This record gives sequence, C-alpha cells and structure tokens, in this order.
Amino acid sequence: ACYGHKLHRHLQNLHWKISVEFEGYRMCICHLPCRIAKPNFVADQTFSKMGAHYHCIICSATITRRTDMIGHINRHVNKGETESRFITAPAPKSSCEVLKEANTDVQVLPNYFTPQKTDSYFNPKMKLNRQLIFCALAVLAEERKPIECLDAFGATGIMGLQWAKHLRSSVKVTINDCNENSVTMIQENCHLNKMKVKVNTKKEDNYEAIGDGDESTDTIEVTKMDANVIMHLRSFDFIHLDPFGTSVNYLDSAFRNVRNLGIVSLTSTDISSLYAKAQHVALRHYGCNIVRTEYYKELAARTVIAAVARSAARCNKGIEVLLAVALEHFVLVVVRVLRGPSPADDSAKKIRYLIHCQWCEERIFQKEGNMVEENPYQQLPCDCHGSMPGRTAVILGPLWSGALFNTGFLRRMLFEAVQYGLDEVQPLLKTVVCEAECTTSKNFSTHSPSDENKQEECGVYIKTPDMLAESDVMPGKRKNNEVMRNATKRQKTDNSAEHPAFYYNIHRHSIKGMNMPKLNKFLNYLSEAGYRVSRTHFDPMGVRTNAPLAQFKTVLMKHSTPTYAGGQTEGPLHLTEDVQVGDQLQAATDNKAKDDEFLEENKSGDSGTVFAEDCPTYSAAD
Repeated sequence: ACYGHKLHRHLQNLHWKISVEFEGYRMCICHLPCRIAKPNFVADQTFSKMGAHYHCIICSATITRRTDMIGHINRHVNKGETESRFITAPAPKSSCEVLKEANTDVQVLPNYFTPQKTDSYFNPKMKLNRQLIFCALAVLAEERKPIECLDAFGATGIMGLQWAKHLRSSVKVTINDCNENSVTMIQENCHLNKMKVKVNTKKEDNYEAIGDGDESTDTIEVTKMDANVIMHLRSFDFIHLDPFGTSVNYLDSAFRNVRNLGIVSLTSTDISSLYAKAQHVALRHYGCNIVRTEYYKELAARTVIAAVARSAARCNKGIEVLLAVALEHFVLVVVRVLRGPSPADDSAKKIRYLIHCQWCEERIFQKEGNMVEENPYQQLPCDCHGSMPGRTAVILGPLWSGALFNTGFLRRMLFEAVQYGLDEVQPLLKTVVCEAECTTSKNFSTHSPSDENKQEECGVYIKTPDMLAESDVMPGKRKNNEVMRNATKRQKTDNSAEHPAFYYNIHRHSIKGMNMPKLNKFLNYLSEAGYRVSRTHFDPMGVRTNAPLAQFKTVLMKHSTPTYAGGQTEGPLHLTEDVQVGDQLQAATDNKAKDDEFLEENKSGDSGTVFAEDCPTYSAAD
C-alpha cells in the first residue's frame, strides 16, 4: 500500500503514454513472456528473450511495434471487424482529479504537474499569474463590450473558463490548443462548469455546436490549431500567450491581427535564460546580451519587452507597457497595442543599450544617437574606471528603456481585484502601484472614482462606458474621431513622471562593521534628502530611487550605527570608564587652550614663572 502511488505513476507515465486506443479501450504494452523473440546464437549457446508487444482485442495476434499495431487495428476496421472477443466488461473510466480555483472546476490527469509526461499541463503555482491576467482582461472589458479574447495555449482551459464564468457577456472566449487530448479535456471541463462548447477542429470556418439549446453568451469556442495559424486567420482584442518556455516564436503572429488599443499579454517561463543562468540561450532567443546583476529580474522584464517592441514595430504597431512582473517562476508582460508608424517609431526609440559597472554595479542607459563616443565610461556616474585597472564596465542589451507600469491601468486592476474578491493578488498590485508612482504612501480607494474613467495611456484617451455615453450626444462619426485625434495630439507623455529605472539592494551596498537601518526608515531618509523612493516587487530588499549610487551609499552610511565586537559582556561599567576618560581628555584640552591664551597676553619673565607652575598640572592631565 505504501508503494501504490509509485505503481500508479509507473502505469501512467510508461504504459498509458504508449498505449493504442480503440473505441474507448486502451491496449497497453506487455512485457510478460507471451511472445518469445527470435533466438540469438552465440557460439554453442542459444539465448532467447521476451520482447515487448501488444495484444489485439479483436483477434489473438501479438504485435511488437506500436505503429504496426495501429495499422493492424485499422485493417480490422476496414473489414468491419470491430467487436472484441476477449473484453466483455465496459471500458474503465479515466481516473482524473477535479481541482477548483476561483469558483472554476477543472479536470486534470494524475500527472498534471509534470509537463514532459502529460498533454494537459496544470501548474497550481501560476495562480497569481492567472489572477493578474484576469484583472487586466476585466479592465479591458470595461472599456468596450463585447471583446474577443484568445487563450492561445489552453492546456486544461482553466484560464478561458475563468474569463467566461466571471465576465460572461462582456467577453467572447476562444480557447485553442494544438493537442487533441487537450482539446478533449477542455470540452469536458466546459461541460463540468455548465458551459456550452462550439468546436472548430479545422482551419476553415466549420463549427460544431455541443450542448443543449441555442447559442448563448456562455458559449466557449474551442479550436484545434497551431497558435500562429489562428492568430493569422482571425482578429482579437485580447491575446494571451503562455507556451512552455519562451514566447518569442509567436509574437509576430500575435501583433499581426490584434485590434487597435487591444492588449497582448505573454508569460515567459524560460527563467534560466532570462535570469542570466544560461546567457547563450538568452542571446539566441532574444538577441540580448545579459549578465547576472543585482537587478536581474527587472533586466529580464526589459529583455522581454524589447523583443515585444521589435515584433510590434515590424507590423507597424507601437506598444504601451501596462504591467511587467517578474517573480520566481515566470515573467509576465502586459502591453497595449497602438497602431500606426509613429507609435512604432516611438517604441523603437526606447530600445537602448545599458552600460553596467562590474565593480560598484552602477548602471545607465546609453545616450541617443548614432555617433561613436570616444570614452563611453564617462556616461557612468561612478569613477571606477579611473581608480581600477583594466575594463570595468560591460554593455548589456538591447533593452527596453521606457516605463514598466501604467499607474491608471494598475489602479483599475486593483479595483477589479477587489470587486471579484481576488485576495491573493491585491498585495502585489498595491506594491506595484506604489512602485509605478515611486512613492511610499499607500492610499488606495476601493471605489471607482470619476477620474479613473478617463485614463490616459501613452497620450491616448481610452474610451470607457461613461465616455461613450458622452460621445453619443455629439452627432457624426467623423466629428467624434476628430475630437479623439485632437486629444491624442494634445496629450504628451511626461517623462519626468515615470518611475526611475532599476533599483538597488540595500544588503548589497551595506557597509561592513555597520548596522544598517530598517528598510522603511531608510526610505524615509532618502525621501527627506529630496529623492523619489519606493519599494519594488522585484526584490523584497530592493529600493527604487532616482538617487545616484554614491548618494545612496552616503545616506546609508550616515544612518548606520557601528557594530562593537565586545557586545554586552563588559556591561555598563566599561562604558562608564570610557566616559570618564573622555571627560579627562576634554578637560586637558581646555586647560591647554587657556595656557596658550595666557602666553600670548604675557610675554614677560613672570609669565614663565606662571607657566612653570601650571605645567605640571597639564602634564598630569595629559
């Protein structure tokens, strides 16, 4: 009984994976001595071995290869022989587990947590990622209804089911997967959550409705295509990419037909390359040169955004980064698409190289322009190149140099998280909002204010239902378009309001032999010094500030206290003696000052007598 789980895993991963399916039955491979292989003659000895084989449920044949077994079954079907001669019991049901997340039931296989062994991978650790994407979709659903959204890699369909179950008539959900077993499981999960399914298994528009009644708003479209194919064929308002590994192979297709002011979100799980553990893989996939730094998580996010911006620019589209999150298991990037060559040029200009000092870890983006600079070390605020021998800095990139967050969009995401009761994601969103504003104040409203209905993102006013009601009063479609276009031209992005790039780790720059202050107190010290400062979700001990590293270390040194090696063993007596010695030295210093004044005033012979009388007192004190 104690090894039952190992036996179950062995049957699922070995026999179940290479079985042959026929009309609800599975013919698993057999290693018993039912079929003896051809003898092997070695000298005078004859060796015989048992070979792995399959048993046909229609006839009594034993076949060694799986492909031959499939052909054997097809020949029986062509002859009309489909009745089994050996099995009279009904086909056993698959032993699947039912998990529940956000009031959504999903049916998974027992080995759902091993992506190499199953077709429908489900990771419970990505719950926070799914909630962030849901909040972003909920914000977009408030801007325009209904919207067409695509989950390009459905697997179990958990993400698309949550969209359809909570947002309902605001979205038209399409769940896609190229694996037949995953498509079957998605359909079963839709029926488990009482959702109607519209199946499209071909590249043409041939649909098959599964369910009772007419098509309703709770209908989910399930497709079996390659992700690049479906994104080339159809247009969507919201696209989410979550492949196993990097998502750069699907970016060109995603930006080809995405609608204007739509949202593209992508989850990258190739953290070994993005976190600079496999630098050659990052160079191969993203065309970016990176090294391991103290801000490696933000470096990974900017690497992904740079690849996204280049793919969007190839389709004459620009991007506005709404959210960039890098945690332990994934890197999530959410961008808004802006059509036109001008936004594409603006986004392409924000891709720059980064100069990183390997001694003090100071960093700065290279200046704009194509002129070759004679000494690029002059751009760094530090003077490590002058005091250290050799080359002290490296060039990283190309990276995204713009903002990583949009404050208005994040506040609306927080509002939607409160409305739908997503408690796990609210602390992260509050931290990200403070990071986007680069402030330590945490004033959040759970009610939707009127100014949040008109959000400006990258100089573009986003239409919400309140704005649509106001625009209906103005007659003429052309007049409304002109008003929106003029508003777009008037609004400019304020670069000074953007949060500072990168952050410093307070432990990385602590002084040896000194007790540094608490993080919240240190944030207040930097703020009192006149710098913008906030915490960051990338690093729990990170500080995002516009202060240079030298000033950062100065404030840290000023408010750090020395660490004594003696500790508390000596007791207060030791401190009292030190205080007494200090008082004696101070008194001796005062006596010496008085003697100097007296010598200046009296230069006669009497002064020498007085000096001779006072001198022993000064010597004793000294």
